Order: sequence, then structure tokens, then C-alpha cells
Amino acid sequence: MFRPRRDQPLAIFLAGLAGYVDAIGFLWLGGVFISFMSGNSTQMGVELSSPDWAHAAVPLGIVGLFVVGVILATLLRRVVRGGRAAVMTLVTALLTMAGALQAFGQTTLAICAATLAMGVENSVFEHDGEVSVGLTYMTGTLVKMAQHMASAMMGGPPLGWVPNFLRWLGLVAGAVIGGFVFRQLGLGALWPAAAVAAVLTVVTFVQAED
Repeated sequence: MFRPRRDQPLAIFLAGLAGYVDAIGFLWLGGVFISFMSGNSTQMGVELSSPDWAHAAVPLGIVGLFVVGVILATLLRRVVRGGRAAVMTLVTALLTMAGALQAFGQTTLAICAATLAMGVENSVFEHDGEVSVGLTYMTGTLVKMAQHMASAMMGGPPLGWVPNFLRWLGLVAGAVIGGFVFRQLGLGALWPAAAVAAVLTVVTFVQAED
């Protein structure tokens, strides 16, 4: 269950982590996302409509890996105690694996591991088998932010839009940092992502949520 007052900081940092990793994948793959599947789905459709439809294979493969990551996290929650702490442990393990794989020159496998990690991350905040807060995609977040802004204009809570705005801003900030670090380290930028994930995993253990 997502408890806004307590869990909002964690959600912001997780969105930042998603933006960071997505920027790395986007730059390495030349315009394919590894955490934003709506963009990949549109790109895949465009490629399928062209004569050279074989280019759709990359976004299709990434979408498939992302879905597998979500499945892994969902099954993990069903069979292992620990809830979000168990999910974050898997995120950290996959990002660490991605860093190790790129260090040994296995760049394709590194991107695959990072994509799985992004799918897994979406199950951190889950309630009754459903994702309660999206962390790697922001369309719904922006819709909710705009709805709360409209409510504020009509006399509703004046700051109800701020939490959604901060999650969006977290993702954007993560992407900025990820783009900068990638230009310095290449895929070696995956190591800082693994380190941040490890810290956030410790936070989830301390919170001991569900």
C-alpha cells in the first residue's frame, strides 16, 4: 500500500532512478527506451508500418523484457515474504548484474538486465495485486497533476498537485543526471544506478512495509 506522507520521498527517488537508467538506455540504443514502454510501443508500430519493418525487433524485445521483469516481481511478491524490500533487492541485483556485464563487454546483456530491473521496479508500490504508483512512466502522473490543478482552481486543496509534480520532476532530474554521467562513463554509468538502488533497498528494509 502506498502511504503518501511516508512513501512519497521513496517514490520520488525511485522515479529519479528510472529516469537515470532510462536515459542511459535511450542514449546507448539510439532512441529506444528501457523503462518507458508507451514510447517503445509507438516506435514499434511506426517501424512495422515501414518497408524496413525488421527495425521493430529492438523495441519489441525491450517491451518483452520489461513485461518479464514485471512478472518476476509479481511472482516474487507471491512466494517471498518482504514485500517491497524483496522487490527492491531484485532491482539492485539486476542493476548490479548490468554493471558487471558491461564491465566484461557484454553490453547487450547489460541492457537486458537493466530493462528487467525497470520492469521489476514498477512493483515496488503494489496493493491487492495492482500497481498503485507508476514509477517509470509519467503520463498518468501528469494527468493526475493537471486534475488536481483544476480542482485547486475550483476551491479544492491548493497543493494537491504537488506530489505528482515532484514524482515527474524526480524522473526528469534523474534523466538529466543519467545523460550527463553516461557521456562521461558510457555504460559504466550503470554502477551508480546500482549503488542508489542498494541505498533505496536499505530504506525499504528499514520501513519494513508489508
